[in-house]
Amino acid sequence: MQTSRTFSIHFWLNLAKKKGNLAPIYVRVTVDGKRAEISLKRETSVTYWDTKSKKTASRTPEGRALNHYLDQVYAKLLECYKQLSSDFELVTAKRIKARFLGQDERHKTLLDLVTFHNENMLGVLKPGTLKNYYTTENYLKRFLAKRKKTNDIYLKQLTFEFIIDFEQYLRKSPSLNNAIPLNNNGIMKHLERLKKMMNLALDLEWTTKNPFSRYKLKFQKHQKSFLTKKELSVIESGAIRGKGYQIVRDVFVFACYTGLSYIDVKMLDEKSIVKGIDGDYWIFTQREKNSQSVKIPLLERAMDIIYKYRDYPKRNKGLLLPVYSNQKVNVYIKEIALKHGISKSLSFHSARHTFATTVTLSNGVPIETVSKLLGHSKLSTTQIYARVLEQKISEDVRLLKEKLSVSIGKEDDESKIVKTA
Repeated sequence: MQTSRTFSIHFWLNLAKKKGNLAPIYVRVTVDGKRAEISLKRETSVTYWDTKSKKTASRTPEGRALNHYLDQVYAKLLECYKQLSSDFELVTAKRIKARFLGQDERHKTLLDLVTFHNENMLGVLKPGTLKNYYTTENYLKRFLAKRKKTNDIYLKQLTFEFIIDFEQYLRKSPSLNNAIPLNNNGIMKHLERLKKMMNLALDLEWTTKNPFSRYKLKFQKHQKSFLTKKELSVIESGAIRGKGYQIVRDVFVFACYTGLSYIDVKMLDEKSIVKGIDGDYWIFTQREKNSQSVKIPLLERAMDIIYKYRDYPKRNKGLLLPVYSNQKVNVYIKEIALKHGISKSLSFHSARHTFATTVTLSNGVPIETVSKLLGHSKLSTTQIYARVLEQKISEDVRLLKEKLSVSIGKEDDESKIVKTA
């Protein structure tokens, strides 16, 4: 790339802003005839300013200190010019000024990165996901203020130590709503988001190092709760008082037989119910989480619930089922489970696990088919749900024993025939 032909640095007094005998000092950078001016936040006596040397003629300690500062400014501007030239970048007066003031890409801060990410992810990430990034941003701001005693930090200052300090801060400090500290996986989620933003900074060439290069996210695996065949039957047929509880039970059971997540059930409308190639009714929808297309044949129990609330769409903009807030639904589900003697810690998401495990996989549906029904883009995601119940293992092993028994019996019969002959 062609470099600049001319370059100059000129110190001057801005007499238009003179107060009494004092005037502010500016520096003008000129590249190929185009200028950029920088206020140095210093002022000096007009009487002692030497227009030839561009310095103060005062022999006082203050005068000598000012001249030393001007020499430092000159050297720094010259270094900015050399950096741009040696990196084969376009050299302009504005770019030299930006680098001198720490406003170019080499001086981007952590919060510059967070703001850039969040603004550019609008419409790309789902609102719920973006909300989580805002929460991570708030934790970072609080960490910087309380632990680092600053409101921001340059990306080049982010180190492995910074990541460790942030992790420990999240472990020991109360959560944003002043509740108990975050659990391990919640902490890892915040660090995972920060790691993704640092990867973005690398792609943008805002930094040359990644503080996460030697850091390992330490997620703890938890067994998610789901209903067994017997427990699902108890929830379905058990007596429940209160219309609200009945509605939540029905919506939860509907999810157990369709595998849909809370938001997907909530947004389901009557247009989503169509006749498939087999002449039966299917759900044709798109997952809110990843926009993955989902096609689910409706099982009889799910059809019964749709029929039960057949008048609901007419009053509620075509929405298929009455779905309360996620918080309310989860509270009701826990209460319903306890009333029926089920001590598991259930949430609405347990219905999705129940569909994957009890309704499909345990009944011989191949995991590849289950993956399609759940709307997963990768089979590895489905394997999280692929728990085979002890009853299914027992049945499979019993069938194996029977096959082996028959096979051994045939071998014995053939051996007897050979001996007789």
